[in-house]
Amino acid sequence: MALAETQIPTSAPVSAGTAPDGRFGPAVALSCRECGTRYDLGPSFACIECFGPLEIAYDFGRVTREQIAAGPANIWRYRALLPVPENVAARPNTEPGWTRLVDAGNLARELGLRSLHVKDDSGNPTHSFKDRVVAIAVEAARNFGFHTLSCSSTGNLAGAVTSAAARAGLDACVFIPADLEQAKIVMASVYGGKLVGIEGTYDDVNRFCSELIGDELGEQWGFVNVNLRPYYAEGSKTLAYEIAEQLGWRLPDQIVVPVASGSQLTKIDKGFKELIALGLVEEKPYRIFAAQAEGCSPVSAAYKAGHDVIRPVRPDTIAKSLAIGNPADGPYVLDIARRTGGAVEDVTDAEIVDAIRLLARTEGIFAETAGGVTVGVLRKLAAEGRLDPDAETVVLNTGDGLKTLDAVAGEARPTAVIRPSLDEFRSVIA
Repeated sequence: MALAETQIPTSAPVSAGTAPDGRFGPAVALSCRECGTRYDLGPSFACIECFGPLEIAYDFGRVTREQIAAGPANIWRYRALLPVPENVAARPNTEPGWTRLVDAGNLARELGLRSLHVKDDSGNPTHSFKDRVVAIAVEAARNFGFHTLSCSSTGNLAGAVTSAAARAGLDACVFIPADLEQAKIVMASVYGGKLVGIEGTYDDVNRFCSELIGDELGEQWGFVNVNLRPYYAEGSKTLAYEIAEQLGWRLPDQIVVPVASGSQLTKIDKGFKELIALGLVEEKPYRIFAAQAEGCSPVSAAYKAGHDVIRPVRPDTIAKSLAIGNPADGPYVLDIARRTGGAVEDVTDAEIVDAIRLLARTEGIFAETAGGVTVGVLRKLAAEGRLDPDAETVVLNTGDGLKTLDAVAGEARPTAVIRPSLDEFRSVIA
């Protein structure tokens, strides 16, 4: 079947030299992460030879810093490194990315670190990093002729999908755990489309979507984190690209990344390696630290036990955006943490809340619970001497605290309530 006609997962491997038609930019094939078998660029996500996950393989050609800097102030400045067409910036999309990298000197002093930056992705269109990955998935959906965009979601992804679908003129139908935070339910529903709550955990939702994708009800649907997953996942590389460019085209010495499925962390590592291979940054060692909530920490548990296999858990944490009990990329997170000299660590719900308040108090950044996880793990690693205090460090905040108000609402109240009287104010402010 020709690439232009591909609407279902390809049924046979193809040669490594198969050339695409330009709709996917520098992408040339899907490649199995386990056995290396290559396939046509289609809506496929698993290798038929070994059932390993598929990811995008590229032929980048020459890419320069100047070429990138001449692009727009969003992820499309990295078009030459993504599976998107050359004219992607001219197509209706939410234009995520190029979020701020905050020099976090106040927080660094609190933690005893010399150099610390917060990559604050709460500034994206729907206020989480998920806008990056969905933007790439939308382009794949268009290329494959899908009319409906869908996903299983712990919350942020649902909002990013319904927003991006509205902008792109596509239908949307997204699936979430029924007990999700109300703010995320509101955001996912306000853009239109269908929002379906499933009784159970995210893993139950994801299994349902895997069944739906094989049913006639799901025909012509692009499930961003299932049949479009190889494309979708590439959006997380843009975090690596931006961090390096914003640091003056250099890699950080160490970075702390939240882990739900684990895909974000693996793609940040892939992005760093691509920058090195293309000569856009100087090659140097870097350490990647993975952060989980204690109430959903299967990767951390495996790391601490010295295991290579992830044992699924039933999530029980306020960090619902990270509450994936059976993370697909968990084994790869373990590999990267060990290869780079990093670690996988977790923090309690109480430590998450305290870290949210710490980041807000020191840097004026209100993080959602996932940001509380990364900052909490950063603080724990620093206190235990497992981070180099003199190394240039980056910590990720992947979403806006307004989405998870319940986590910190318990102690939120006025410092004082007074009549409009200077004497009363003096009495309470002293």
